[in-house]
Amino acid sequence: SATVRAGPLCVSSSLNMVDAFCATWKLVDSQNFDEYMKSLGVGFATRQVGNVTKPTIVISHEGDKVVIKTLSTFKNTEISFKLGEEFDETTADDRHVKSTVSLEGDNLVQVQRWDGKETKFVREIKDGKMVMTLTFEGVQAVRTYEKA
Repeated sequence: SATVRAGPLCVSSSLNMVDAFCATWKLVDSQNFDEYMKSLGVGFATRQVGNVTKPTIVISHEGDKVVIKTLSTFKNTEISFKLGEEFDETTADDRHVKSTVSLEGDNLVQVQRWDGKETKFVREIKDGKMVMTLTFEGVQAVRTYEKA
């Protein structure tokens, strides 16, 4: 007779889905990012830096946690989380947010909430590239990364 196991298999299969994202990614294209940052209320000087910075994103998983490191000449950030569990995050522009990352189909979806506001990042793999769509109050930016 088959043995039914609860819990861990779900986590494991979810992390297997994350494997497609596990790599080192270099920004190669950015569309409408300045407008997106402006909509968030990011100041002029920080936007100028954000527009010229080409970050490298390293995605991995350690045990049941996913780790996303964003590395650039401007600032390095790292988040570590379990899928579907809310965690505290300080963004590159110093917002203190509550973040949740989950898998929706083949997409890695991150929602940041603060002060009654919400922004959403959808990461998907298209033609071997990672395409990240950022949305805040109707303003959308698309950033495309290639494997480094």
